[in-house]
Amino acid sequence: MPARKKRGQISLEFMLVFGIMLLMLVYSINNASFKGGSSSAQTLQLQVLLEEKGIANVIAGAIDQVYSQGPGSKVTVYAHFDLLRDEYYLKKAFGYSLPVVNITLLGNGSPLLPAGSTGGVILVGVNQINATPVVAGTNKTAVEVGTFYPYNGTSLSLAFYPAEVPNTPHISDIPPTMKIIVQWNPDQAPSLTFNSTTGALYININPGG
Repeated sequence: MPARKKRGQISLEFMLVFGIMLLMLVYSINNASFKGGSSSAQTLQLQVLLEEKGIANVIAGAIDQVYSQGPGSKVTVYAHFDLLRDEYYLKKAFGYSLPVVNITLLGNGSPLLPAGSTGGVILVGVNQINATPVVAGTNKTAVEVGTFYPYNGTSLSLAFYPAEVPNTPHISDIPPTMKIIVQWNPDQAPSLTFNSTTGALYININPGG
């Protein structure tokens, strides 16, 4: 009898340990798959937002430098892209089926311009195709960084599309390190363009132009 009781106790303990291990396995698989609402998906969202912040700061800083130096000035900087150039991770982070990466210069005519802004604003973000980036709240998908450049237009926007969409450029065209050339050419209108061949972003500012 004692031996039989001992075997029964061991079986019960084994089942308990096995059940705990099974629950842990299910939890880890849920996290590893970036299922919506999981801690891994939330961490991924935060990492994307931090990357957006870094890129927006680089671009805004270059614009401010050119604006402070005056007409004819030109600055070249570099911004690093990691998660924002990976369509798979963007889909998992925000639950979008067709994510679009946006780099936008917002002016005083844009509804996305933060209240109280006195200059232009650089927005770097992700949105579902045919929608706009979310700039506030718990579901935030974009970051805005202000500049001193008094851009009077509505917005200058550059969109990188998912592979499933025929529009170009694509997310896969974003280089790991993007060369960004900002200039103040008073003979040209403000512009924001991307060269898919060289992987470079060109920005022209022209206060009052």
